[in-house]
Amino acid sequence: MHSPSNNIPEMMTAVEITHPGGPEVLVPTRRPVPVPGPGELLIRHQAAGINGPDVFQRKGLYDPPPGASDIPGLEVAGEVVAIGAGVTRFQAGDLVCALIPGGGYAEYGVANEHNTLYLPKGLRPVEAAAMPETFMTVWLNLFQRGQFKRGDSVLIHGGASGIGTAATMLSKAFGAAKIITTVATAAQRDASLALGADYAVNYLEEDFVDAAMRVTDGKGVDIVVDIIAGDYVPRNYAAAAINGRIVQIGACAAGPAWSGSWLVAIVAGSLR
Repeated sequence: MHSPSNNIPEMMTAVEITHPGGPEVLVPTRRPVPVPGPGELLIRHQAAGINGPDVFQRKGLYDPPPGASDIPGLEVAGEVVAIGAGVTRFQAGDLVCALIPGGGYAEYGVANEHNTLYLPKGLRPVEAAAMPETFMTVWLNLFQRGQFKRGDSVLIHGGASGIGTAATMLSKAFGAAKIITTVATAAQRDASLALGADYAVNYLEEDFVDAAMRVTDGKGVDIVVDIIAGDYVPRNYAAAAINGRIVQIGACAAGPAWSGSWLVAIVAGSLR
């Protein structure tokens, strides 16, 4: 580990989960300051994001990845104070934001340099800390796995969620032909449209398959970004164009629909 100063303490304050439950089970504790390994940065946190997995972990419904800290928190922003062996992209003193496997609810944390970005110009740490989880997830799934390209039409479920808003903004910035989102309220609809959606479907009032086919003149969408799953799975196939791509990021509504009904629909001819 290389550090330009000796101002890094041995111990830090962190927030741990004492047992599964509500917010009251989050309590301050003292933990050793982690040491960055090869390819890692030690960041003095100035802000940390709060995400769904943090809440699930607090409730006892999500286990951190093997080897990750039991301290919750998946995205942070702050100052690099030390670097591990082999780090080439950052140095102590850099202001950054990062996606981490855990440990964000603490004064210090380690991040892989390849999951770290310089603090975006114009953003404060408290704003930048809310960016890595959603934007990196969307970039990986929509652009790398889903192979988004200019001119594609996109159906984004959970249009008012973190993933949904990030996917909408990135699709718009990179030239989507049509952006369709699903929302649950008029306020969510207005917010989604303001971010760049061309059509926001209130799924409580309208079938998103019908909307997708209408907006695309019967062709279907090129990409579906889904964080819901459940009974959305067969309907996603119905909304997709021939040779369309369906990117399953989450499964908020996973249940009996996963047990086989969606597979029957695919075998029956819904797959395009």
